Amino acid sequence: MSFALGLAIGGLGGLALTGVVAVIAYRRNARLQQRAFRAERLAELGALTGGLAHEIKNPLSTVQLNLQLLREDITPQDVGPRAHGRLIHRLTTVQRETGRLRDILDDFMRFAGRIEIEKRPVDVHQMFDDLVDFFAPQAQLQKVQLRVRPPAGDGESLVVPLDDRLIKQAILNLMINALQAMPEQGGEIILSAEREGNKVRLQVTDTGVGIPPETIGQIFDVYYSTKKGGTGLGLAITKRVAEEHGGKVYATSEVGKGSVFTIEVPAR
Repeated sequence: MSFALGLAIGGLGGLALTGVVAVIAYRRNARLQQRAFRAERLAELGALTGGLAHEIKNPLSTVQLNLQLLREDITPQDVGPRAHGRLIHRLTTVQRETGRLRDILDDFMRFAGRIEIEKRPVDVHQMFDDLVDFFAPQAQLQKVQLRVRPPAGDGESLVVPLDDRLIKQAILNLMINALQAMPEQGGEIILSAEREGNKVRLQVTDTGVGIPPETIGQIFDVYYSTKKGGTGLGLAITKRVAEEHGGKVYATSEVGKGSVFTIEVPAR
């Protein structure tokens, strides 16, 4: 009797376990289907908005060209010195805002477009040196010193499989962000890299004004920007590049002392 009861209880337990496994499998399959549907919709939306941005960009180039030609055609003799000054000022404003709109479209197309990663072995510190050479003139205008922290330990070069073009753009976005965070008296931006296990961290450290704790969680969101005239896409693009490399990006900061931005990618 007890054997039969045990067998029945065991059978019920087995059925219950099978039911639980079936529910978990069903829910997992539903989540995967929803994720696939969202990915498909995002791909369609990206293609649609990317095409729209491209169509806007073409006439925008025509507007910019004609604004420049108009500036060259208007002379003080035609409209008088005072009116000429006012017209040139207004044309300059329109040209500046048209250029800003074009920059926003360029950033949007980089963000919304398809990213194809082509990895190859990259010497990280050599890449840092290239970025410093490129960015130094802009930094000097704001009294900011650029520095590359040398490799730790035995000083061997750190070679990582990366898409050189995309990762340079991602780090450059962080450097631009750091420069914009500097006080008027200037400061310092430091590029560094370290390997820990199967991960490599590429870091941009600045001595800027820092990021308040209540906003640091939003800085990588699309179109979030605290800077006047900012597109809100630079850090979002950096996040996407890091994720396409199988990694992530994050930041730590202390108000009044500066911030550290880290791109973490697989070492192999």
